[in-house]
Amino acid sequence: MSGFLLHHGNYKDLLSFQKAEVVYDITFRFAHKFLSKGDRTIDQMIQAARSGKKNILEGTKASVTSKEMEIKLMGVARASLEELLDDYVDYLRARDFPRWEKSSKEAQYVRRLGSRKPQTFERYRKFVETRSPDVIANIAICLVHQTNYLLDRHLRILEREFVEQGGLRERMTRARLQHRAHASS
Repeated sequence: MSGFLLHHGNYKDLLSFQKAEVVYDITFRFAHKFLSKGDRTIDQMIQAARSGKKNILEGTKASVTSKEMEIKLMGVARASLEELLDDYVDYLRARDFPRWEKSSKEAQYVRRLGSRKPQTFERYRKFVETRSPDVIANIAICLVHQTNYLLDRHLRILEREFVEQGGLRERMTRARLQHRAHASS
């Protein structure tokens, strides 16, 4: 073992981060366009979307020294996006707008768009700029579900890595013991 610090990935390469960034961009535009000025939900939705994106970034960077912190921050990202999801569902329900079924042609179309890499807002811009608020909310719901699915998978991988590799203190101790053993031989 050459050291105890783990390598971290590039958060920009994570599909979950890319999707969370698209969700943020859609939410920012949606909230300002379709919610009443002064409505606290504007800030709440934007902050939940921002928290989802930023906690993925921070968790990825924290992974160098703390798998625990990475797991925690990915969990915060997941929880923030779940809160945002509920806000979009509330928006549709309170206004008697339909919510797309998972198997609907519209939801399937968004899932196909969501499978293309990289994910950027530009892929969704024309829909966000030209469709009704219920369609945009449903698009956001589909994307949040996709992002949450990716974060759930990521969390399971992090859990397995933690069990296999341990935390920072364990790696530090192993590295120190290996150094001592090598130095005395």
